[in-house]
Amino acid sequence: MGFLDWLVICGYFVVMIAIGVWAKSRIRDAKDFFTAGGRMPWWLSGISHHMSGYSSAVFVGYAAIAYTAGFTLYVWWAIGITFAMLVGSVLFAPRWPRLRQRLGIISPLEYLATRYNVPAQQVLAWSGTALKVFDVGAKWAATALLLQVFAGVPIAWGVLLTGGVTLVYSTIGGLWADALTDLGQFVIQLVAGITLFVAVLAQLGGVSAIWTLWDKLPEGHGQPFNGTYTMGFVLVYLLINTLSYNGGTWNLAQRFIAAPTGRSARRAALFSAGLYLFWPLVLFFPMWAAPVLLPNLAEPDQSYALLTQQLLPGGLIGLVLAGMFAHTMAMTSSDANAISSVVIRDIIPAVWKRAQRMSSTSELLAGRVSTFLFIALSMGIALGADSFGGVLGLLILWFGALVGPIAIPMLLGMLPMFRRSGPAAAIGSWATGLVVFALLKYVFPGQSQTVEVAAPVLSALAVFVLVGLVAPAHDAEADALVDSLDEEQPETAPRQH
Repeated sequence: MGFLDWLVICGYFVVMIAIGVWAKSRIRDAKDFFTAGGRMPWWLSGISHHMSGYSSAVFVGYAAIAYTAGFTLYVWWAIGITFAMLVGSVLFAPRWPRLRQRLGIISPLEYLATRYNVPAQQVLAWSGTALKVFDVGAKWAATALLLQVFAGVPIAWGVLLTGGVTLVYSTIGGLWADALTDLGQFVIQLVAGITLFVAVLAQLGGVSAIWTLWDKLPEGHGQPFNGTYTMGFVLVYLLINTLSYNGGTWNLAQRFIAAPTGRSARRAALFSAGLYLFWPLVLFFPMWAAPVLLPNLAEPDQSYALLTQQLLPGGLIGLVLAGMFAHTMAMTSSDANAISSVVIRDIIPAVWKRAQRMSSTSELLAGRVSTFLFIALSMGIALGADSFGGVLGLLILWFGALVGPIAIPMLLGMLPMFRRSGPAAAIGSWATGLVVFALLKYVFPGQSQTVEVAAPVLSALAVFVLVGLVAPAHDAEADALVDSLDEEQPETAPRQH
């Protein structure tokens, strides 16, 4: 990287911090900090949902998959998320803002105390928070790897640089800062992605390369299923994506909770679905072309970074790197905001009764402190990523296998068809998923990737449904809550926490 590249990167970081400082003026209490006061417009919510749905791990871990397996990456990831959001626009997205309207929630787990009970809420809160620390750690590690390839910056310094900037604007600006930086980052990555896409097309001989490339790639790279990415794996990840992108990943639920109405949240979900359907075709094309332009790479996870260095002039390399940073910083800042809301509204009041009487000012301060600590801890995990199977191991296996057992009681608990699945179903589902994951990971290792990812989520789903059928729960308050989420109603004053 040359002087112009570093100038672009430094300018990008300064702008992100400036947005955080500006957003601070819009925050008066914890509701503003965690849910933007329920005033986020649908288009901003949709862009923020999209940008918060993936990080620069795409340019490392997924670049390696594109290099070794080809088009299947788009099938199991982008098309899977598109389908998940179409389903969610009907079933899940509209229910999140209605929960805020009915109960005054600012945390995705806050309603679980009413829907199930406090122990079920606490189990999901503690385990989900722990899981997210590892997931975000993978994102920092991926970003640092990119900076090392581009500029020779040591991994540790890369983690500290990107994490430090995110820590500043997230801590002071809350969800408004997250969403507004998401918008700026969306524009940056749009320009950066199109720039590299055009450069790759020029290198391959023009627009015709879009359809002629596939004959030049290794066998199977143009197929929807290839290698370990079988139809079974794709179908399992379709279920995982449906759970994750509709709120099982808490930062994505925050985008819907912040919408003014259920209708607005539905439009945001559809907008995000459209972005996932079309944008990855541009974003992934250079990754698919990498085996032709950079044959026989020993480390495929560096393919995207090497293409950028090889094809773009000074200044534009910095722009592409800023676009990569944009994804990680968008995702991790929103993760920190969501996790902090869970800590402040769900975990701390359960273990420290005096916290239930915190003033609005104290709650806001606690939220900022929690955000700071979460980002700092995830940066520490990033520095030891190799101990957990590397970036791809953290990203696909750990997160993919464990998000399901946590998300199933959260999301299905909002639907009338699962009203008889009560606290026992929720805790049993969660426990079964975690036990199955531990057995496959440590007692019966060596299973296929499909089995390792599928078994925990499918076993958790089966237990949640079966317990509801065999030992149905009956709770009038929970039933009334579920029924109230079915359609828009005039907003009433939220119940006090």
